[in-house]
Amino acid sequence: MTGQLDIIGVGMVTAVGLDAPSSCAAMRARLDGFQETRLIGSNDAWLVGAPVPLPRKWIGERRLAHLAAGAIAEAFDHHPPARDNAALILCLAEEERPGRLVRDAAALAATIARILEIQPRHHTRLVAHGRPSGHVALDQARRMLAAGEAAYVMIAGVDSYLGTLAIAHFLAAKRLLTPENPNGFIPGEAAAAILCAPPGTGNLTLRGLGLAREPAPIYNAEDRPLRGDGMTAAYRAALGEAGIEMNRLGYRVSDLVGEQYWFKQAALASLRLLRGRHDFQDLWSPAESLGNVGAAVGPLMIGMAWTAARKRYAAGDPVLVEASSDSGACAAALLGARAA
Repeated sequence: MTGQLDIIGVGMVTAVGLDAPSSCAAMRARLDGFQETRLIGSNDAWLVGAPVPLPRKWIGERRLAHLAAGAIAEAFDHHPPARDNAALILCLAEEERPGRLVRDAAALAATIARILEIQPRHHTRLVAHGRPSGHVALDQARRMLAAGEAAYVMIAGVDSYLGTLAIAHFLAAKRLLTPENPNGFIPGEAAAAILCAPPGTGNLTLRGLGLAREPAPIYNAEDRPLRGDGMTAAYRAALGEAGIEMNRLGYRVSDLVGEQYWFKQAALASLRLLRGRHDFQDLWSPAESLGNVGAAVGPLMIGMAWTAARKRYAAGDPVLVEASSDSGACAAALLGARAA
């Protein structure tokens, strides 16, 4: 397996920690950030969510900017020389998603740079595909590094479902977890960042990447049966690039936000590809502690795997990180410890 890029630093701002070490420790201990919010759920009861405990009551785009800036600053701390030489790819919610807090993505990127007190040398790229955004950004990052367009690439994701318009929409669609609806997700918010560099510089390297489309997404007007075709194709592409079979995986990290659809999708992909003798493959999900954090989940899951490899508690090697969106986008990334 040949590496395509290395992860050399991570940062997180979540409901269970304001940096990556505390967030990962809390998630490993199965702690969560769930609490009653000031948002009204079903039957006029307070809605349970996973807000980030910021020291100031910023709202809207300003809040997202401070979340992202905190994660990016932490990732830069792992490798300070990258601070003035990194290109930024910003992962955001889908433009068509109801209740999206970002109105002007370019202005958000400028605000983040101002908070960080940096002058970007590269034009900021924007990826607005929701939860799979981090994987799309990885594809762009490996191409940029291979072409020599940038010495480093910072991939940052930030998102929040804790807005009144988003809550109203997903409540009406019966997508939120409430006492009356057990098949729903808990809305959350978070930011995460990963600093990428050419192969041979970090302790976790990208081995393969797969991007695909599911023909039977969760919003499926034709009522097509879910067969897991999209995620299976994404798995197959990532494993094929790495040159391994699925039975050699150590473990998986998935954006299972809580609804049955996503668990079924992950199970179908595994059943269709897992052949031969294999060890137990654990399945991690940050949603168990953070709820649905949207576009932040890609960098966050990779940050979980990076921290686990660095602190030697990973459930195996390599790790498959998967994400998918309501519109049917599916993505999988295979990462492994760099050979000594």
